[in-house]
Amino acid sequence: MDGYQIFNWGLLFITFGLMIYLGFLSSKMMKKDDEGGFLLAGRSLGAFVGAGTLVATGYSGWGFVGSPGATYQFGAIEILGNFFFAPAIMIAVLYFASFLQRRAEHMGSNTIPEYIAQIHGGGSLGRVVQGVAALITIVLLLVFLTSQIKAVALLGASWLDIELTNSALLMIGVIIIYTMLGGLAAVAWTDTVMVIGMSLSAVIIVIQVLTTVDLTEWQNALNTIDPELLNPTTGAHYGDSPAAVFLVLPYAFLFAAVLPFMAVRFLAFKPGVKLHKMAIYVAIFGALLSLVPIVGLYMRMQMPELTDPDSAMPLYLQHFMHPALEGLITLFILFAMQSTANSLLHTVASATSHDLRLALFRDAIQSPSLVLWINRFAVVALGIVALLMMLYAPPFMLSWLGILGTGTLLASLIGPVFISTFWQGSAWGALVAMLVGFVTSGYMMLFADVGWLIGPLTGCAVSSVCYVGVSFFTHRVRLATVPAHQ
Repeated sequence: MDGYQIFNWGLLFITFGLMIYLGFLSSKMMKKDDEGGFLLAGRSLGAFVGAGTLVATGYSGWGFVGSPGATYQFGAIEILGNFFFAPAIMIAVLYFASFLQRRAEHMGSNTIPEYIAQIHGGGSLGRVVQGVAALITIVLLLVFLTSQIKAVALLGASWLDIELTNSALLMIGVIIIYTMLGGLAAVAWTDTVMVIGMSLSAVIIVIQVLTTVDLTEWQNALNTIDPELLNPTTGAHYGDSPAAVFLVLPYAFLFAAVLPFMAVRFLAFKPGVKLHKMAIYVAIFGALLSLVPIVGLYMRMQMPELTDPDSAMPLYLQHFMHPALEGLITLFILFAMQSTANSLLHTVASATSHDLRLALFRDAIQSPSLVLWINRFAVVALGIVALLMMLYAPPFMLSWLGILGTGTLLASLIGPVFISTFWQGSAWGALVAMLVGFVTSGYMMLFADVGWLIGPLTGCAVSSVCYVGVSFFTHRVRLATVPAHQ
């Protein structure tokens, strides 16, 4: 083991110690609010931490590995698509978060599936809605979590020169420890530390790129390799038209506003938090992280014959960064991946320990301390399940698997979570919309030859129509039957 390898291990253990310490500190919130402290950080997230955890989770490892790889393959259109995430999250914070926060606090909602059930009337049918929403969330986010664990494990194994299995055990083990200790508070605080490191790495990367290449020479080299890189005539992986890239903006907005592992943060904001201040922090973090994909264009000029585009970032760090900076930035990329993995783990554990428990055994467990330990046990159990899924799953494409999970979940929940803020549907409408969105997006992603965003957005459209249509029909039926009972 050489000096730089020792340096990498030292960085890893220092940061792991910090994460576990933050988890221990945040565990004190359990004394104040028991389950609510675990699931929603005691509704204590302020502007800076709220922005940090949203951006860290939203950008994840895709921003540092997948997006540079897509830029290497398809060109500058991916950089434009990446830039839409920051304004999308800002819009969600400014125009959706406060409504969701106030409504959830009034009803006492601790999770998104519980919010869906309560907003659609509760009762026995509400328990079915909550259970179905929880099951869909668990299944689809476990799929996404599997891809995140594999991505973290692959990068960690290469960085530390260890076996993939050992890397996966090390990474998921630490995530389980601090998430089990502090719940969402630990996730949010560690995310904030992570996003600072991610932003710092983005600055270092941009400075290195712009100080080592002549812009005119760069442009000429890319045009010689492929004119489509800078002047696309199609939308590449987004669709047939270059305008298809603008679909990223509504997709990213719905991603932030609807997906449980993102939207649950809105429920956790402290009352009176300055959302305009949070939006400014989101803009700063997002703008910095949106610059990272230029590595793909830089590497396309420097190494135009890569067989695996996703290797653009690792090879860039290996060949164009000092070994110490390479180790530091690799750590920050691991941060990006872990920030999403810990959020996914917390969400699937909450859906299991809270939502499924209430849907199946609402009044069976009354002890707050026992409920808290059930929440913590779920984190451990679901973490192990995801690790086993990663170890024994057949080969898969990481980015595609992630969109399969998140896009299909988005299509399932858009009506019950988002449309319900403007037009209140019924429990039957929510139930049908979730099932139809799940089937439509899942089928198109698995069996239809369409762009990565077309399947989920089509599922969103069909699910939304079903939500409104079924809700309208059930409202009419209910109104028609009211006189008969009077």
